[in-house]
Amino acid sequence: MRRITREDAIKAVGGADANDVVISQIIGTGATVDELAEAQAWIANDEPLMNTGRPLPSGRVGELVDILSELQAAEDDGDEPGGVPTANEG
Repeated sequence: MRRITREDAIKAVGGADANDVVISQIIGTGATVDELAEAQAWIANDEPLMNTGRPLPSGRVGELVDILSELQAAEDDGDEPGGVPTANEG
């Protein structure tokens, strides 16, 4: 399985919002492209995934969800961060 590259991370955060810190955090998880896709699915569709009985994201996927959720919350101009709950929180 292929690890996330800089280009993958930039695409995930939407080129204009990419900064070196976020890109480094995403790459630093050591996640694969498939794990990044799963994290993006959780960000976009958390309620349907939870309703199907899928366990909360954990491990590298959970880390990616946390990073992407924080980025999304920052983009929402200070709205309450609501992100997807992960097994890493607690």
